[in-house]
Amino acid sequence: MHTLTRKIRRIVAEATPRALATIGWIVRLTILVSFIVFLMQYSGLLHWISARISPLFSIFGLRGDAAMAFVSGYFINTYAALAVISTLDLTVREITILSTMVTAAHAIPIEGAVLRKTGTPTLYTTAVRTFAAVVLGIGLNLVLPGRPQPGVFAATAAAEVPLFAVQGAFGPLFLDWLAGTARLALMMCGLIYLLNILQRILYEFGIMARISRLLRPLLRTFGLPEKCSFLWIVANIIGLSYGSAAILDEMSRGNISRREINLLNTHIGVSHSNFEDLVLFASVGGTWYVILLARWALVLLLVWSLRGYYRLRGAAV
Repeated sequence: MHTLTRKIRRIVAEATPRALATIGWIVRLTILVSFIVFLMQYSGLLHWISARISPLFSIFGLRGDAAMAFVSGYFINTYAALAVISTLDLTVREITILSTMVTAAHAIPIEGAVLRKTGTPTLYTTAVRTFAAVVLGIGLNLVLPGRPQPGVFAATAAAEVPLFAVQGAFGPLFLDWLAGTARLALMMCGLIYLLNILQRILYEFGIMARISRLLRPLLRTFGLPEKCSFLWIVANIIGLSYGSAAILDEMSRGNISRREINLLNTHIGVSHSNFEDLVLFASVGGTWYVILLARWALVLLLVWSLRGYYRLRGAAV
């Protein structure tokens, strides 16, 4: 019993400095990006962007006003997209397509910075996730029953939306943002710290090796190395921002090569947080298994294509 207690204390002592460093970095980044997006919302810039891209949304079988939900999710997070979706009168088909696009490409500034910190360029992950959202939107519109006829949806008239149009009184909006950001920061601190401790405990007691063996067939199918199993679990259960400490700690160990982390980031960039997000989007009417399986099918293609590219260059994976 005393030996176990000493081990836990040693793990906590070793994990705390790195966990605190990661917490400081991710919280500062989150506050900065969140405030910039808040200013974009307050000034009306997000509405202007949505109006400009709304004519394109007919190719996804969506109305022009669905663009606001996608843009909100793209720059902020899935909660922002859900808030907009809840105000729209969308069918199950439309919610499913829009939800799949948002889950593939959301919180791009923050999550892109997390993935860049692990070694994958922001430009690459942003391009892959944006491409995935577009392909999934077009693909689901083609294969899901009930495809609308061309010209059914009227796009938002871009000329009617000015570039800058203040969305309300600054003070109350700022206080709402401040309170929400403070709650998010506290949640991130707790989860990141606890996850970092858990990660080291799993390694210390050999549990990680058992998990890796259990997930080996699934990861092999996805084209991912077995050693990515814990990070794959973390990304799928709690997402990229909260899982950043575990990902960075794994990289610091030297257990995963740059090419292997690129393969993992290609996969989890498009498909992560597959518990909470699926529950949330299903609660507003999305078909959860379509949202999940569509992204899994695409990341299967993307990761194996990247492996093929590495092989053509004569690089081992």
